[in-house]
Parts: sequence; C-alpha cells; structure tokens
Amino acid sequence: MQNTNTYILAIESSCDDTSAAVFCNNMVLSNVTAGQAIHQQYGGVVPELASRDHQKNCIPVIDAALKKAGIELNQLSAIAVTRGPGLMGSLLVGLSTAKSIALALTIPIIEVNHMQAHIMAHFIKSEAQDKPVPNFPFLCLTVSGGHTQLVKVSDYLQFEVLGETIDDAVGEAFDKAAKLLGLPYPGGPLIDKHAASGNPQRFQFSETKAGGLDYSFSGIKTSFLYFLQNNTQKDPDFVRTNLNDICASYQSHLIKVLLKNVKKAMAEHGIQQLAIAGGVSANSELRKQVKQLETEWKIKTFIPAFEYCTDNAAMVGITAYYKWQKGEVADMSLTPLARYAL
Repeated sequence: MQNTNTYILAIESSCDDTSAAVFCNNMVLSNVTAGQAIHQQYGGVVPELASRDHQKNCIPVIDAALKKAGIELNQLSAIAVTRGPGLMGSLLVGLSTAKSIALALTIPIIEVNHMQAHIMAHFIKSEAQDKPVPNFPFLCLTVSGGHTQLVKVSDYLQFEVLGETIDDAVGEAFDKAAKLLGLPYPGGPLIDKHAASGNPQRFQFSETKAGGLDYSFSGIKTSFLYFLQNNTQKDPDFVRTNLNDICASYQSHLIKVLLKNVKKAMAEHGIQQLAIAGGVSANSELRKQVKQLETEWKIKTFIPAFEYCTDNAAMVGITAYYKWQKGEVADMSLTPLARYAL
C-alpha cells in the first residue's frame, strides 16, 4: 500500500533563532530551536553575528529535528523555508541550506512568509495537545519586535491587513523602554515580569493616533523617554524605587492601545473570533486581557502555546503544508526578501 503521508522539513532563520521542524501532514513531529546569547552584550540583535551563528547552528538543529521526529532524509516530501521578512544575511543562510537539501534529494522547496506563519501557528496539531482552532473568518493581532498588524484571515492562505503600525512595532516599544530602564536584552519579558508586582494605574503615558485601524508607537516611546528624564531629574533613584509600577503602567498602556483597534476592527467587520500571534503574544498581561474579552465581548479567543509565539520552524511547517495542498512550490531561483508584504 502506497504511503500517502506528506513529510516536510521546515527551516526558520529570519532573525536570531535557528529552528527546524518536521511535519507529517499537519502534525508536528519535532520542533527544535537554537537561540543566540551573543546579542545580549550588545543590547539587541547584530545582523552579522546573527548570520554567522545561523551558519554554525543550522545543520545541527536540522539533524536534531530529524532524529527527534524519527524521520530519515529520504522520507521527506518537501523542504519549507522562511523567505522573509527578516534580516537578509540570516534569511540567506536558511534559504541556502534549504536549497542544498532540496537539490540533493530532488524534492520541491516551499517558500513561506514569516508573518503568515505566525498566524498559521494556530493550526499546528501535536500529539501532546489538541487545542481548538479558529473558524474562518477570524481577526489576528500579530505583535512582535518588528511587526504590529491586524489581519483578517478568511482561509488558510487568505489574509487581508486591516491595520498596521506606521512607524515602530509594539515589541520595539517594549524593548526600547526596557533599555532605558537599564534592563538587559531582551527586555520585553523582563518588563512583563516586573509588571506582575506593580500598579498599572500609577503612571500615565501619551497615546499617539494613526488613521483608520493603523497604529503608531514612536510617540509613546518618546513620551516614555521624557517621563523618565523628568522624574530622574527630581529623584535620581526614581527608576529603582518605582520599577515595578513603571513597568506595570507602561505595559498596561501599550496593551490598551493594541486592544482599542482590535475592538474597533471586530465591530467594523462583524467578526466574533480573535487570535493573537507573534513574540509579544507571550506577554502574560496581553494573554490575560485577551482571555477576558471572551466574557466582555462575547467572542471566542485563541492564544498560541508559548513555544509557537516566538520565531520557530513549526509555524513555517504548518504554513508549508497548506501551500503543498494547493501545489504552491517554488524553484531554485528563489531569493530572500528582507521586506515581504503579507
């Protein structure tokens, strides 16, 4: 009897995480990720160092993913890889590796948009957990260090951007604030940690406005900088003695700004299902407030497992599976795209 299963090896290398995953149809068999601690000493990702570490990590991570899945290279049906958006050098490492394996095995390569993959993470199936998935159409708030988007999802590969940031992403607003507070990189999770013990009503920050359902976080970052400068002039010990309240107030403000447009979009488009995705979707306060919306707005909400919030190859693999179902494969002329519209 012929084996009808589709086995896909997925590779993700858009920023500073090298990740590989193996899928059998829409079921994830393994998802292995190697981070890069070297960027901590620089307070942010250094592109050249990121691409060098991808070169060191890519083959060992792929090997680990295949072994964990119990799959041999000759069983693979296709190779999936993130084409963009992301850091050009980092993307090039993943794409070159994917091409090499595809050529050696004479199997197709499937290119994946990183932002689509974050949304598609909601459809990953695993033996460890069987979570409910959104029905179409649904609204997805995709939030990360480089992106903030409100997306209407009408089918597995049908996306419409309803609103996005016109300047900085919300993850950038978290990380830059953390840096100003003297917190090490990556600072977003540390703001979340300190906020848990703080008063979110203690301090107020400005709210910048953008047209329609778009966002703007640049002015909020500037407001936060002036807030710290003014208060530390009066009290040099201001940050240390008020750190928890500062983090709680700032985090609460950013989430308020995010959800304001979410509510507006759901009303305008008559959508009753909301999902979140991207690295910032791991934020505990955002997850808590989104869950509260189920009761307040009488909607269904979907929150990804922590391992699928940050950059990972499993989200690339599930996207590739649905592209494979439609016969959407690429050729060897494929090039990386630092900017890649949804």
